[in-house]
Amino acid sequence: MHDYIIKLGNRVLAEGAVTREEALTLTQLSGADILVLGAMAAKIREHFAGKRVDLCSIINARSGSCAEDCKFCAQSAHHRTNAPVFDLIEEDRIVERAKAMEKAGAHHFDIVTAGLGVGEDDPDFVRILRAFNRIKQETNLDLCACLGTLTPGAARKLVEVGVKRYNHNLETAESFFPQVVTSHSYAERVETVRIAKEAGMEVCCGGIIGLGETPAQRIELAFTLKELAVDAVPVNVLNPIAGTPMEGRPLLEPMEVLKTFAIFRFILPDKNIRYAGGREKVMGNLQALGLMAGINGMLVGNYLTTTGREIDEDLQMIRDLGLEA
Repeated sequence: MHDYIIKLGNRVLAEGAVTREEALTLTQLSGADILVLGAMAAKIREHFAGKRVDLCSIINARSGSCAEDCKFCAQSAHHRTNAPVFDLIEEDRIVERAKAMEKAGAHHFDIVTAGLGVGEDDPDFVRILRAFNRIKQETNLDLCACLGTLTPGAARKLVEVGVKRYNHNLETAESFFPQVVTSHSYAERVETVRIAKEAGMEVCCGGIIGLGETPAQRIELAFTLKELAVDAVPVNVLNPIAGTPMEGRPLLEPMEVLKTFAIFRFILPDKNIRYAGGREKVMGNLQALGLMAGINGMLVGNYLTTTGREIDEDLQMIRDLGLEA
């Protein structure tokens, strides 16, 4: 398989593409071949995206009591978890967090709220717009939003206050989505991606691996993201939360995660593929290998309902690998 990996990698480096069938073949790799795959993915990442690792931070600005039934989510009102529940936090607190994350080294700041979506006349949305406007004026951060489904009008208002990127994950492949979410459709998620793009925002759109999907369904997700021409691809690794229907799912093996990262890089050579939630729990001491297997972005600091690690540790890891932040 070594020669096969090199052949496909060289084709991508020459601005060719891998087919679904070829990507599926790569999912069968094991042992040292995964390291070869990762090395080739790192070469592709360096060629198309350079050595810079893009760092994004988030704030959980409104938490819990969500009416949606996503089986992995600690914030769903359908599940009994210990996740915090609170209404939209104060504007000053949001701005202070943004400033702290910029000082720590983040490049992007993302306001995230629980719930299906926002309307342009929603009082919370109006307050969020004010917070974004202040962050734009008081920091040099690139602004991101993750507010659920969007209307065209709400998307335009986000652009007006300086939001550059919208995050809205597909979560998984369309063929597996009904096993994970039943309270809204895959088509709704895709439509929000299109609305954000049409408004002029970049789109950060990925999913979660380890939900019970097959390797073929991970490939299906990657090709859907390619067809949608998203800009950034966060790859979460399931960290099962007690009280959710996913609480008993086994963690993915770290080498399986690395293989998935690398295959995503083969399929999406010029995209910002990002480490997201679950990396500390699942990857442990092997987190650095993700950056040697095609990843070129990271969510740093804490997540929505779980804690991350110190940003200084991530910055040191990036430096140790000869990369830049």
